[in-house]
Amino acid sequence: SITSIAAACQRPERFVGIHFFNPAPLMHLVEVIPAVQTRAGLAEEVKALVQNWRKRPVLAQDTPGFIVNRVARPFYGEAIRILEEGIADIATIDWALTELGGFRMGPFALMDFIGHDVNYRVTESVFTAFFYDPRYRPSFTQKRLFEAGYYGRKTGRGFYDYAPGAPQPQPTKDESLGYIILNRVLAMLINEAAEALYLRVASAPDLELAMTTGVNYPQGLLAWADELTPLQVLATLDGLYAEYHDDRYRASPLLRRLGRNHQYFLSHEPAATRQ
Repeated sequence: SITSIAAACQRPERFVGIHFFNPAPLMHLVEVIPAVQTRAGLAEEVKALVQNWRKRPVLAQDTPGFIVNRVARPFYGEAIRILEEGIADIATIDWALTELGGFRMGPFALMDFIGHDVNYRVTESVFTAFFYDPRYRPSFTQKRLFEAGYYGRKTGRGFYDYAPGAPQPQPTKDESLGYIILNRVLAMLINEAAEALYLRVASAPDLELAMTTGVNYPQGLLAWADELTPLQVLATLDGLYAEYHDDRYRASPLLRRLGRNHQYFLSHEPAATRQ
């Protein structure tokens, strides 16, 4: 944690975390994370400094994964769960998320691009740091790729085979199936953003900026929730929980409250009055 690093310093009140995204010269997002010991006002000073570097800073609490690496976990984890259940193959899941959802890369192509040596370790680290919360549970499917040294593009093999001339799997372009996949992954992502907002990990504007700038999501997750309506997202999660009785599908209290009251994340206007 940022706090544990600050504790090793002689002047911990002068310590603050700054998390860049790779590649740092090109990526605009920077997460600014004050420690428990950080003096009041320093985080805002650092945000101003980062802005002078022509970056886009967001403020995050010192919790595992900060904003992006916490909120994005279901993009990978729920996609793998769908694969493991035999609902769809990797190409179909990637197709659903890119063609129907507007994500720049599907979860399996993205994990291969990041590298399983990195992505799996981050998932395992977040899971451990959250005291083994099932929402962040790693998968054996990805762990076996990691153990085999099949890290993705960098080794020539991951979920996909990158050897020259290797046949590539083709998606089943069934829109009804595709929207089942998209809505399931999206509900999990929205729930994670809602929980981060509920627990004051970051403000709503910073959550939206982090996910659109740090991982290039097609829109902010809270805005996406408002578009679908919190009630619909809640119904998806409750349906999954009723089917699996797995705590990974528990809805954030904030999402449940907004759904119950027919309200939105980014507006206090009741859902019934919006067109």
